[in-house]
Amino acid sequence: MSEIEVNSAEWIGRDLHLELSGTGSRRAVLIRAIREAIRTGRLAPDTPLPPYRSLAADLGIARNTVADAYAELVAEGWLTARQGSGTRVARRAEPLAAPRRRARTGLPARPAGSTHNLRQGQPDAASFPRTAWVASARRALNAAPNEAFGPGDPQGRPELRAALTDYLARARGVRTHPDRIVICSGFAHALRLLFAGVLRGPAAVESYGLAFHRSILAAASVRTLPLRIDEHGADTDASPVLSGARVAVLTPAHQFPTGGPLSPERRVAALDWARAQGGIVLEDDYDGEFRYDRRPVGAVQGMDPDRVVYVGSVSKSLSPAIRLGWMVLPEHLVEDVLAVKGLREAWAGVTDQLTLADFIEGGHYDRHIRRMRQRYRARRDHLLAALAENAPHVTATGIAAGLHAVLRLPPGTESSTVKAATWQGLALDGLSTFRHPDATGPAPDGLVVGYATPPDHSYPAAVEALCRSLPPAEGE
Repeated sequence: MSEIEVNSAEWIGRDLHLELSGTGSRRAVLIRAIREAIRTGRLAPDTPLPPYRSLAADLGIARNTVADAYAELVAEGWLTARQGSGTRVARRAEPLAAPRRRARTGLPARPAGSTHNLRQGQPDAASFPRTAWVASARRALNAAPNEAFGPGDPQGRPELRAALTDYLARARGVRTHPDRIVICSGFAHALRLLFAGVLRGPAAVESYGLAFHRSILAAASVRTLPLRIDEHGADTDASPVLSGARVAVLTPAHQFPTGGPLSPERRVAALDWARAQGGIVLEDDYDGEFRYDRRPVGAVQGMDPDRVVYVGSVSKSLSPAIRLGWMVLPEHLVEDVLAVKGLREAWAGVTDQLTLADFIEGGHYDRHIRRMRQRYRARRDHLLAALAENAPHVTATGIAAGLHAVLRLPPGTESSTVKAATWQGLALDGLSTFRHPDATGPAPDGLVVGYATPPDHSYPAAVEALCRSLPPAEGE
């Protein structure tokens, strides 16, 4: 087999990799190689090919050989040739289906064939503020000092840490200083850093949460102890679970996924435990900006900055594609976390950090949050109205804030409802998939429905399909 790289200036600097192998004439071998590149998807529909003269020169074969190969592939429908646009891969030529990938623990993929994505945790991708983000990127890059484009500081750019200090104090009640903020790529990354030798011992976690996060702790040999959940949040008030833990991982503003805030009494109880036992509260503020029918719930961190590690990110507020998050640390943990992170930044891009700093300081982040808060509230209200009309026996909880709702189902109907939703073309999750395997007590049936992800034009149809999937009231 011989592998030939083609790089033609006439082809606008594009590279074409062909594998010429097997028996037969050079024309037959070339035709077979181009067909295979199209069939496997390496040459996508409408991709321009090099002029036959350039390809012939690079391959070291006669021009007529390449011209004849192109002509035959055009006749077969693999390529198209038009005056002025050259030779291209035909738009109707389709590659082989991509191989199926196994679902990763805690990160279920959207089922094949689903029409509507109602999974939790994803914002409306179509609403990303592209114009404002690009403008911030331009300003930030023009203003950045030259040293910003050298090896990255593992603590994060000072511009972003300063912007976050002001924003978090104003919007979330966080008390900190830029020197106590460490930039990361999100909550999962923060978990990996914190439990890689910084925080030790068993961790109390809420009995409902992401299995993916529990798997990170398990990989770090951290035993997780489930805290009971009710309408007041995690049971931190004299809980025997906390007595055996060194860290308490909580979602105080909006318990994930059940939705209630941690009550004031239990916030105090969690901090009292941390002070008495020398423990740490790890606060996951994953969607604290989005609230609708209640007054803002500030961060627990503001009550005791020396006993709380506060973690936030832009995954829900902007986009999970921007891998930026932050840890607000007690002063005594900063150097330990930086030691684990290493000498250079390896996760969070400097340009995105500079852009986000400008985006926050210019007020664009606040405006985007307010706009999305209105949009998500309208979607939530649409869901509630549809439930009231079509399934009044199904109660929605956790709806005062966030990007998802929990629909409480009649006992014993969760599994069949998820299957019915799949038949309706919906991708969503049952409440039981978030339950800690060692949790005790009642296990209510329910659905976790994310209402932020579907595009505006398809959201009503998604809600209609959801209502068709719901079980009838008991006795009907």
